[in-house]
Amino acid sequence: MRGITHLLLLAAFVLLGRCQQKPNVIISPKLKEIFPGDLFYLKCSGKSKVSWYFDGKDQPLLTSDTWKIGVAAPKHSGSYQCESNGQKSDALPIKVMDYVPIASLTIKTGHPVVRRGDSVRLQLYNEDGLQGWMCWVYRGEKSNKIKLKIKNSDSVSVDFQVNRLMVPETIYWCSNDTQRRSNQITLRTSDKDISLEMYPLPAVVGETLTLKCLAWGTNKIRHTNFYKGSDILSSSASTTHTISNVTESAMGRYRCRATFTYIREPAGGPYQETSDDQDVFVQVPPLMRAFLSSGMLCSCPHCPDLHSYHWYKLDDQQWAAIGSSPPKSSGTYACRAVWNIGRSSLSNVYIYQPPIMIILLCVAAGLGCILVAVVLFRYFRKRTGAIYEDLPLRSADEKYEMLQKGAQREGEYDLLQTEATGGQRRTEEYEALNKDEMKGGVYHTVKIEGAVGAEGGYEALKKEGMTGGEYHTVKIKGEVGAEGGYEALKKEGMKGGEYQTLGMEGAAGGEGGYEALKKEGMKGGEYQTLGMEGTGGGELGRRTKTENMR
Repeated sequence: MRGITHLLLLAAFVLLGRCQQKPNVIISPKLKEIFPGDLFYLKCSGKSKVSWYFDGKDQPLLTSDTWKIGVAAPKHSGSYQCESNGQKSDALPIKVMDYVPIASLTIKTGHPVVRRGDSVRLQLYNEDGLQGWMCWVYRGEKSNKIKLKIKNSDSVSVDFQVNRLMVPETIYWCSNDTQRRSNQITLRTSDKDISLEMYPLPAVVGETLTLKCLAWGTNKIRHTNFYKGSDILSSSASTTHTISNVTESAMGRYRCRATFTYIREPAGGPYQETSDDQDVFVQVPPLMRAFLSSGMLCSCPHCPDLHSYHWYKLDDQQWAAIGSSPPKSSGTYACRAVWNIGRSSLSNVYIYQPPIMIILLCVAAGLGCILVAVVLFRYFRKRTGAIYEDLPLRSADEKYEMLQKGAQREGEYDLLQTEATGGQRRTEEYEALNKDEMKGGVYHTVKIEGAVGAEGGYEALKKEGMTGGEYHTVKIKGEVGAEGGYEALKKEGMKGGEYQTLGMEGAAGGEGGYEALKKEGMKGGEYQTLGMEGTGGGELGRRTKTENMR
């Protein structure tokens, strides 16, 4: 009886000891090195209420026994502890690297969010070869190894199909026997007809993030709403939502709601459904980042000393490695520093044009500017007409004369006569007369010859005692013996008036006249008489009177 009692007491003490045992912090999946962008979980072995500590500081918002680090960053480097039943665990040190892993794991076909039971195809790429590499899958708190079928020993890439995805979240990564490994790819499943798709790697601060709403079995989406938490981000016919210049505040849970129809049922619907929530993680670019200058010079100030530079060209929306030498041909390029166990993040993008291409582009641009200027000049010239036109020389007898008086106070008066009667264009005269600063009257007579025997002349006469008036006589002769005249007479005692008479002869003996008379006592009025003859002895008169009362 006593033996049984002792056994019961021993079992009770063992159970009590287990209850009082210190909790442990366990990391999963178990990673030898943690790189920026990795997803991992910290689990506390305590069974009662759990408290978490980071570098000795309490984390009051964390009450679960599991702490999820969705996207690792250097700021997550430190010591982690949990507390249960009043006991703290030992500290678990974690260091997140300041660079990215040496190899790349990407989705070759498929989407990061798939329907339950579907699969995707992944691709592993390492520039130094894949000998000794294997991949790992973490699902349901267990990690399993994936063997790779590498055909050639010098292969730098390999594709493999993953098993059907049945759990909400599955993590893949690859590594070799040393510290070398690839980044992670996280695949998720959904049972809904609508899913929110995003780039499988975490968003990066300063870059662009694009969310896309997909409908399984159709692309006939009429309208889409995007949400972050309970806030609506956009509502439009577009199936994508772009976040430019990402900041850490973009981190959160997103979903979309779509209105759609099926191709196989065009008469049905439309249907509306909302996707599952998806976590969007944002990471700060690693400190070790390469920079590409306009002179195609790659640099990485914070990288280890023993490193080389590798170049990449954007080809069909994917970066293809082109070696360790700077490119010579035109294209879109980036670079990064590479060393034994890691790489810097990809540099900024630069569009390169060889010098000869730049010269040709400059020449083409210059020719284009000249062509545009010529077209515009002709266009505006056609619309507005020529600004300056040259007077063609019609004969050796044509004259161009311009007289300009000095110390002008008023405008100039120009008289241009080009044709003589009889239809023959013989001479052109241009006369500029200025009446100011002329103390006496100036009298001009211009005769332009018409038929044979006609006379023409220019005569300037100045009458005595005339201080301001001007007298002009123009005679234009037609046939032999014809006589015509232009006469301006100024009567005595009238200081400013002008009298003009124009006579244009027609046939022999014809007489015509133009007469401007100013009556006495009227200071501003002008009287003009125009007479034009037709046949011999006939007379046609026209009188126009213009009065300026002021």
